[in-house]
Amino acid sequence: MTRLSVNINKIATLRNSRGGNNPDLIQTALDIEAFGAEGITVHPRPDERHIRYADVRALKKVIQTEFNIEGNCREQKFIDLVLEVKPAQVTLVPDADNQLTSDHGWDTIQHQSYLTEMISMFKNAGIRTSIFCDPDIQMVEGAKETGTDRIELYTEGYAKQFKVNAFTAIEPYLAAAERARKLGLGINAGHDLDLHNLNFLVQNIPYLDEVSIGHALITDALYYGLENTVQMYKRKLDLKTS
Repeated sequence: MTRLSVNINKIATLRNSRGGNNPDLIQTALDIEAFGAEGITVHPRPDERHIRYADVRALKKVIQTEFNIEGNCREQKFIDLVLEVKPAQVTLVPDADNQLTSDHGWDTIQHQSYLTEMISMFKNAGIRTSIFCDPDIQMVEGAKETGTDRIELYTEGYAKQFKVNAFTAIEPYLAAAERARKLGLGINAGHDLDLHNLNFLVQNIPYLDEVSIGHALITDALYYGLENTVQMYKRKLDLKTS
């Protein structure tokens, strides 16, 4: 079954809005693990507006499931942090400075030599690598050439089109996933996945390794409670349910 990694950036945003340590980010991450998630994802940014670099170090000491750090590898501070912490996985995202949220995948052809260098460095440190990737066959093939272990399909386009026509929405993602699979790449997915569109995604791409979900899951937890929400998302990843 596809694994659920919960992005806890929004928990950090809430904490930072008032100062102090409420909610307790570390305890929340441990609770999310206890509630059934198979991973914790963080995306530290240079301004530390949500996840702080100190949070990443603290989480590494206690996380028992898979720890995934997303971020912009063009920032030396990010590179140094990942090499220090050595998470199970690093996901490389082509964020611009001061970007509100990630909104596109890498151009794996234009930046192929750079990505190859970065991926080699992280893999030599024993860290599994993943590249944020649009559902484009050429970008998937370019990702393969970099030596990455996985791609993470950027699913905002799927989520938007899903509301109009689910079958049209899934087409480019299925094609990209099939090509990645044939090339021997692992496949993750993330961005704007929620309780409405998640099951359809995994029903059509059942060999997804992992989904990373943050904003929608934390928002749903306001209504359903955090433990119940994690379990609801887990059920959506079960191919026997809908």
